[in-house]
Amino acid sequence: MAASIMTNEAEASTVPVGVRLRDSFFSGGLFWLLVLPAFVFFLVFFVVPTASLFALAFNKSTAGVISLSSVITFDNFVRIFTRSIYYESILRSVGIAAAVSLICLVFGYPLAYVIAKTMSPGRNALLMILVLSSMQLDMVIRLYGLMVLLGDNGLINGTLIKMGFISAPLPLMYNTFGVVVGLVQITLPFMVLSLIGIIKSINPSLEEAARSLGASRAKAFSSIVLPLSMPGILAGTLLVFALAISSYVVPALMGGWKVMVMPIHIFQQVAETGRWQFGAAIAVVLFVTSLMAIAVYQRVAMRTTGGRS
Repeated sequence: MAASIMTNEAEASTVPVGVRLRDSFFSGGLFWLLVLPAFVFFLVFFVVPTASLFALAFNKSTAGVISLSSVITFDNFVRIFTRSIYYESILRSVGIAAAVSLICLVFGYPLAYVIAKTMSPGRNALLMILVLSSMQLDMVIRLYGLMVLLGDNGLINGTLIKMGFISAPLPLMYNTFGVVVGLVQITLPFMVLSLIGIIKSINPSLEEAARSLGASRAKAFSSIVLPLSMPGILAGTLLVFALAISSYVVPALMGGWKVMVMPIHIFQQVAETGRWQFGAAIAVVLFVTSLMAIAVYQRVAMRTTGGRS
């Protein structure tokens, strides 16, 4: 017994002090202290404000009043679903977000595929710089650049009129088309970045094996690469959808306050009329609508991919 104790002590003495401290830190559960700052920040600056906003949605709508009341009412939600201007904005928000997600996927997948398959470090770095450079500019600056391009007197309409192709400016802004273009321009890099890592992780030998068995390049892509990249497609689409459905700046600038989506209604109720309760109710509906749409999409995608995630 004494010999075994002496042996254990001898073995322990040969273990570096740093390793012993690390093992005691993780075995004692003290590593949870590492996530404590982030947890506190998340709790104070996300959970508490969001919960307060949700609670405010069940109070009577009173202009200029922000304090919570113990009286619970569903009048704000009844108003949302009984007035066409509000429930139509729900459908419009979901439709625009879905269209933006699809367009970003169609445009972003080929670019992500090229970046992932490019072996030259120089070309790969150049393509990545092109993708990331668009994210370095402020959103408002990028949208004003689009306004210069798509406006009635912008570069596109001005060029087409001078060349005689059209006699009047095309309606490229202050409508749903302008909002979709603006959202695609803002969210496309997020789709590309979500896909690059997934496509890179696909073993090239799988595609080569399919080609060696007689499959064409298109068949190998559709049967091997595309299904295996479905997790990236799912992640990128959900990210783009969440960004698009909650965007306020893009519909305000590119839509000219004419495309009434839910974030616009929230701003009007809170900032213009001071009805925080009704604005909070619209925010709750927006949150629940976004979750429901994402849940439906994820279930459909999971069935399509055979359960891969």
